[in-house]
Amino acid sequence: MNIIFMLIIASLFIAIIFFILFVKSVKAGQYDDVYTPSVRMLFDDELVEKNKTNHTTNQE
Repeated sequence: MNIIFMLIIASLFIAIIFFILFVKSVKAGQYDDVYTPSVRMLFDDELVEKNKTNHTTNQE
C-alpha cells in the first residue's frame, strides 16, 4: 500500500514540473504564431539565381 502512495506523489511531482514548463513556454511566446506554420509549406522557397558569367569560360 505504501508503494501506491509513493507512486501517486511521484506522478504529481512530475505533473507539476511539466505544468511549470508549459507555463514558462507560453509566457515566452512559444505558441503565439499559429497561422504561419500551417501555410509555410504551401509557398516555395525563393530560388537564388547564380551569376551566369561565373560559370562560362572564355575561349578567346
